[in-house]
Amino acid sequence: MQDPNEDTEWNEILRDFGILPPKEEPKDEIEEMVLRLQKEAMVKPYEKMTLAQLKEAEDEFDEEDMRAIETYREKRLQEWKSLTKKQKFGELREISGNQYVNEVTNAGKDVWVIIHLYRSSIPMCLLVNQHLSLLARKFPETKFVKAIVNSCIQHYHDNCLPTIFVYKNGQIEGKFIGIIECGGINLKLEELEWKLAEVGAIQTDLEENPKKDIVDMMVSSIRNTSIYDDNNSSNSDNDTK
Repeated sequence: MQDPNEDTEWNEILRDFGILPPKEEPKDEIEEMVLRLQKEAMVKPYEKMTLAQLKEAEDEFDEEDMRAIETYREKRLQEWKSLTKKQKFGELREISGNQYVNEVTNAGKDVWVIIHLYRSSIPMCLLVNQHLSLLARKFPETKFVKAIVNSCIQHYHDNCLPTIFVYKNGQIEGKFIGIIECGGINLKLEELEWKLAEVGAIQTDLEENPKKDIVDMMVSSIRNTSIYDDNNSSNSDNDTK
């Protein structure tokens, strides 16, 4: 079989008519190496280094490089601090009553804290703990903790559980006490996320209340019932006249 890259008159004719593809030019290895080295030279060596490596190699750079390195190091530190801040918590932690002040009330400046007071014998409390555990991973910049209610408040009534308090700077910014306020026995993860976002504890990506349709239906039902009652009352008044 004839080599299509062979320099023959017939091959040139076939290329002119588009029957054969253009002849492959031999690659110049030296040229390729030069291009690769030029590309690598465009990347400053310190941009490939970790902060520790930068510290060790400081004597190898000139004054101009050192100024650039200082700027680069500051940028990397800010990126690291930002990442660390976002990943500060990330889990639902168990605390006891004697840790309440340190972990919740004095959690730190501008730190949002969500604490769930619960009893493991109450199914709704277990459901809330499951949801909070998932939300803690989704919103690591917010502190999520839980505590057995008896360790914090003695003789707390079961009707008040689950209880969720939302703190910021030592102040209660939101509270949900009892099954109804917490969202009901069929509480969904998105519904609890929306509740916590409404008080500002988390920055949700939900665009509207997941229970909006249910709320609208309830409002409509109440309105219709009210109209029906008004009509019955009016009819009753007319019958007595």
